Amino acid sequence: MQPENPEPYSTPAKASWPTTAIPGQPGAHLRAAQDGDVDPGHGGDTPAHGADEARTPSSLEGIPDAEPTLGSKLLDELRAQIAQFVIPPSPQALDAITLWVAATHLQPAWQHAPRLAVVGPAKRCGKSRLLDVLTETVHEPMLTVNTTPAAIFRSIDGDEPPTLLVDEADTIFGNPKMAEKNEETRGLLNAGHQRGRYVTRVVGNDHTPHKFATFAMAAIAGIGDLPDTIMDRSVVIRMRRRAEGEKVKPFRSRRDIPALHDLRDRIHTWARPLLEQAAILEPDMPVEDRAADTWEPLVIVADLAGGSWPRLARVACARMVAAEVAAEEEHPSGARILADIRRVFVAQREVDSLSTEDLLHQLRQDPEAPWAEWGRGGLSARELGRMLREFGIVSGNVRMADRTQRKGYMRNKFLDAWRRYCPTVHPVDTDPAPASGEG
Repeated sequence: MQPENPEPYSTPAKASWPTTAIPGQPGAHLRAAQDGDVDPGHGGDTPAHGADEARTPSSLEGIPDAEPTLGSKLLDELRAQIAQFVIPPSPQALDAITLWVAATHLQPAWQHAPRLAVVGPAKRCGKSRLLDVLTETVHEPMLTVNTTPAAIFRSIDGDEPPTLLVDEADTIFGNPKMAEKNEETRGLLNAGHQRGRYVTRVVGNDHTPHKFATFAMAAIAGIGDLPDTIMDRSVVIRMRRRAEGEKVKPFRSRRDIPALHDLRDRIHTWARPLLEQAAILEPDMPVEDRAADTWEPLVIVADLAGGSWPRLARVACARMVAAEVAAEEEHPSGARILADIRRVFVAQREVDSLSTEDLLHQLRQDPEAPWAEWGRGGLSARELGRMLREFGIVSGNVRMADRTQRKGYMRNKFLDAWRRYCPTVHPVDTDPAPASGEG
């Protein structure tokens, strides 16, 4: 099946801002802006949108749409089909699910295989129903119910990987004992995020070492968050229970699966001729590092499809990644302790140091923080020290206002960690505070 209007795939990019997004030439309009082109809508002396501004969701909303193509129409149809059966937490989450499904049909093109983490706080949030729809629309679905890690990696074809579908992941990673028992499964899911990561096992009577591929896209659903290493490699969909008045269509296999299979096959027919093109594209991304690795296949699919999808993909990427960063800062075992200590120092007018006793007292005063109920009697000095050592911060002798010395923490020891792990909490000055007072 050929595209209905193939001409835009060979149309050269225009060199002005804003230009029309061009299917097959992802990010051309963004690159033109970053090269210093003038925005004609704001006068000849106004500089174009810079790279930093292009990373914000509000500026990404202004990306102009391209002409609709067969690819964009197929993505529109897929999004509408998914929305019949589940209610994702936001329009951006629905866009991300749609793009992730389409990306499974181009897996040989990707350097990274994004995970789709479908999580919710309780039962009946639509997680399993979403996996039902994914099973009928992704490329080569492989359900892994009670499947051993050995059986999984022996089922992965390095040239044409399946799409792994893992439901009820809380029965695998739900508590430390379960997680320890299933460490090999977690390792497999982590390794399979990047191409070229293999599992080596001996096979045959002569015990010949053999490398098994692990690279494959995976959707993983469960109650509560997945292990941090998996969440960090995932497009995270935080499902929630339907509110009163929110309606979905019941999923009926005999009625609904044929239509989903027909759509799946049409998406595959559209996508496969674009495999080589998808493999060489490097789109402009609104995020960096591992988040960019994870989201890049979805953005490439959007750029190949055209229409409104280049804009929708980048807005979804920026907003959903920002939401996960904020969630990480609120997690007690992550950067939450750093963020709350930052607020304490701000409230204390940026003093050079605080004793451990005073710092713990201030942390426990916040009624919305977990520290007053942490452990049996609230957060202890020993537990605080353990948490901060993970960030390279240790206590020492500090000089107090009354010129006595006590065990505590210097503010300047936190500056680097604040910049790295919780920059959104409060602006952090770049020059370390004087080190005077440290014993």
